[in-house]
Amino acid sequence: MAKAYDHLFKLLLIGDSGVGKTCLIIRFAEDNFNNTYISTIGIDFKIRTVDIEGKKIKLQVWDTAGQERFKTITTAYYRGAMVNFVISQGIILVYDITDEKSFENIQNWMKSIKENASAGVERLLLGNKCDMEAKRKVQKEQADKLAREHGIRFFETSAKSSMNVDEAFSSLARDILLKSGGRRSGNGNKPPSTDLKTCDKKNTNKCSLG
Repeated sequence: MAKAYDHLFKLLLIGDSGVGKTCLIIRFAEDNFNNTYISTIGIDFKIRTVDIEGKKIKLQVWDTAGQERFKTITTAYYRGAMVNFVISQGIILVYDITDEKSFENIQNWMKSIKENASAGVERLLLGNKCDMEAKRKVQKEQADKLAREHGIRFFETSAKSSMNVDEAFSSLARDILLKSGGRRSGNGNKPPSTDLKTCDKKNTNKCSLG
């Protein structure tokens, strides 16, 4: 029997507690949102299959706890993530645009990736909760600058409104696919920052094409 997918990629979401990692995963995998999610204990994952560049990509999206007491579990995951049937791996760094500390800690998460993850792992920066524009503490330009410094893509997302969620995950999956040689590309240079939609500042619950 033929496989139901062409590639299996394992993605890992990291970031401080409360930035919305679980909500992002639930929105992506189940197209659902719930304000009452409790803090993640250890590590959990969801699966969704997407079509990228004519290939069926099965994404195993791992959720992690942001609390310090769970850092050892997350570190163990970093080191064991390259299972023999997984071709590539991507890491999504998430901060909350209403929480400046969560953005400042992205540098610490970057350091953790460098120390624990496989060399050449694809990374993506997400500024979540962009539906809460009135409470914004981190300007988009700050995150865009950080993403460019690290040579990675950047999106602002909202798990609540679903803005840019599918686009962000698909973008990372596409980068992993092209890097693994899954499809020839005429231009292998990816832009360091991508933001397909921007929040409408007149209405914090509405997003518009940018």
